[in-house]
Amino acid sequence: MTASEETVRVSVHKPSKPDLWKDSLGRTAVRASQILLILTLAVVAVFGLLQIRLLVIPVLIALILAAAIGPFVNMLRRRGWRAGLATGVAFLGLLIVLGGVITIIVLSVRSQWDELISQAASGLDELENFLLNGPFPIDREQMTQAREAVVEFAQSSQVRSGAVTGLSVVTEFLAGASLVAVILFFFLKDGAKIWEFFLRPFTGRREAKLRRVGKRTMEVLGGYVRGTAIVALVDTVAIGAALLIMQVPLAIPLAIIVFIGAFIPLVGATVAGILAALVALVANGPIVALIVVIVVIAVNQLEGDLLQPVVMGKSLELHALVILMALTAGTILAGIIGAVLAVPIAAVAWAIVQVWTAEDPNLEPMNPDLPPANSQPT
Repeated sequence: MTASEETVRVSVHKPSKPDLWKDSLGRTAVRASQILLILTLAVVAVFGLLQIRLLVIPVLIALILAAAIGPFVNMLRRRGWRAGLATGVAFLGLLIVLGGVITIIVLSVRSQWDELISQAASGLDELENFLLNGPFPIDREQMTQAREAVVEFAQSSQVRSGAVTGLSVVTEFLAGASLVAVILFFFLKDGAKIWEFFLRPFTGRREAKLRRVGKRTMEVLGGYVRGTAIVALVDTVAIGAALLIMQVPLAIPLAIIVFIGAFIPLVGATVAGILAALVALVANGPIVALIVVIVVIAVNQLEGDLLQPVVMGKSLELHALVILMALTAGTILAGIIGAVLAVPIAAVAWAIVQVWTAEDPNLEPMNPDLPPANSQPT
C-alpha cells in the first residue's frame, strides 16, 4: 500500500469534529452576539450625542423647522426669487411668527400664572377631599404617603442642584437658540447642497435609496410640524371657546397651555385638560368641571379619529404604544425638549425603514436600469 493510499484511508476513518457554531445553539449564540454588539454601539452613540446635546438639539430643531417652511422657500425660488432673498424672507417671517406667538404666550400666562397655580392647587385639594369622602373613599394614610413622596421629590438634591444651575440653563438656552437660528438659515439656503455633499460617496441603487430617504424625511418632518400646529390650533379654539362659554376663569392662559401641550402627543393635551378641569372645579363647581372633562375627551377623540389622519396623512403612521415609548425615552434622555422631539424622530426612523425595505407605498418605483450599489460609473 502506498503512502498516499494510507493517508486517504486514515483521513476517511478519522472522526470529524462537530462544528459548534452550526447547530441551533451556535446560530443562536451568533445572533445574540450580533444583537449585543448592535445594542452596545447604539448605547455608545446615544451617550456620545448626549455629551454634545447643545449642538445636537439645535440641529434637530433647525432641521424640523426647515422641513416645515422649506416648501415656502422652494415656492419663492420657483417664482424667480434668488436663493438668498427667498431664504431671508422665509427666515424673517418665521422669526416674526415665532416671536409673536412666544410674546402672546408669555404676556397671557405670566400675568395670571400665580392665580393659575393657586386655582390648580385648590382644585387638587377639593379632589383629595372627594377621594377621601366620596362613594369609594381612599385611606388617608395612602393619600398622605403619596403627598409626602411628591414633596420628597421636590426637595431632592437633583431638584435643588437644578435650581442652583439656573444661570447655566439660561446660558445654554440662549446659546442653543442662537445656534438654531444660524443652522436654520443655512439649512434653508444650502440644504440641497449639504445633502448632495453627504451623497457623494454613494452611487447606483444605494444613492437612489438615500435620495428617497432624504426626500421622505423632509416630507415626514414638514407634515408632522404643520399638522401638529393645525391640530394644536383647533384644540385651542375648541377648548378655549368651551371655557369662555362656561365662564371658567383664566380661560385664555388655559387655552394657550392646551396649544403648547398639543405638541406632546397623547400626554400634553391630557395634562392641559386636567389642569383646566381642576380650575373649573374650584371656580365653577363639579358640574362645570365634568363638562370641561367631557369637552376635552371629545376634542381628543376628534383629533385622533379625524384631524390627525386628514391633516398629517402619512407623516405619523405610528402606533400609540410606539408613541408612548418614544415619549418616555425622549423625556428620560432630554427632558421636555426630548419629549417634543421624540415623536417626529420616531416617525422619521420608521419612514426610513419603509424606504430602505421598499415598503413605502408613496414612493415611485425605482428605475430598473440603475446599476447595483457597488458598481462604478463608466
